[in-house]
Amino acid sequence: MSTIIVVDNDLDTLLTALYVFLDDHVIGPRRVGRPPWLTDAELLCLAIAQVLLNFPNERQWVRYARKNLRALFPYIPDQSGYNKRLRAAGPMISKVIRALARTTPTSAPILRLVDSTPVPCGASRETAQRSDLAGQDAGAGYGYCASHSRYFWGLRLHLLCTVHGLPIGFALTGAKADERATLLHILTDPTLPARGNQTLIADKNYNGREFEAALPELGITLLRPARKGERDRPGARFFKPLRQIIESINDTLKGQLNLEQHGGRTIAGVLIRVWQRLLALTAAVWHNDHTHQPVKRSLIAYDH
Repeated sequence: MSTIIVVDNDLDTLLTALYVFLDDHVIGPRRVGRPPWLTDAELLCLAIAQVLLNFPNERQWVRYARKNLRALFPYIPDQSGYNKRLRAAGPMISKVIRALARTTPTSAPILRLVDSTPVPCGASRETAQRSDLAGQDAGAGYGYCASHSRYFWGLRLHLLCTVHGLPIGFALTGAKADERATLLHILTDPTLPARGNQTLIADKNYNGREFEAALPELGITLLRPARKGERDRPGARFFKPLRQIIESINDTLKGQLNLEQHGGRTIAGVLIRVWQRLLALTAAVWHNDHTHQPVKRSLIAYDH
């Protein structure tokens, strides 16, 4: 586990601490040969800064970074080079999110929250018909968001997290993908931190005899509201406040990290932009936890 001895939580300190952690514990030794002008650790720090500073447009971000962040990033590629490097970094971003979660003490408690939220990819019928996102396996489609009582066209982000907002498991699927099957896929991921003997808070859609029978085998105790016609279920008094927490985590992704303004036009493009935002959220919680900040999910210190 890395040790952070500073107590500041500004953006420069976060990026410096993260760079050291990635370079020492995640990325590993550099390959033999000419060193890259922008290392993988620098690329991920640059991608996190883009999200935290609210630059959905990559061209605008590159212009801003070249003018204001040269002290942190001596070399910044042009937009096409940055986009190409970032798209190829998907597996590495997933690996880094897992590594940060494993080294964050707040990932240890056994209480987990699960939910899915829409990732809109278009607002018109013409977009739905012509977009490269449509017509693919697990591609964009029409779905319904019960939390906001609205239909959308796009994908759906499934998120398993701690009560502090730290992402533990995640998946991006089609809008109508089965939430229960997706959750089981997440829970059986061998890289999942702190597996087994967990209590899971979910909404009433995570139901079904086979689904609920599979959870105890994974060491999971499910707490969810009773559906219409069911008897009252244990733990009902905890559902409302804990459900508000997962809704606020989704709101952080959408309101502060611009999840719905991702700008992706292909499955690969949307995927990397969603992972980029999850990485930024994970890095902020990781750093806030190690620097003993009172609110682990707060991004206020990093958005300016």
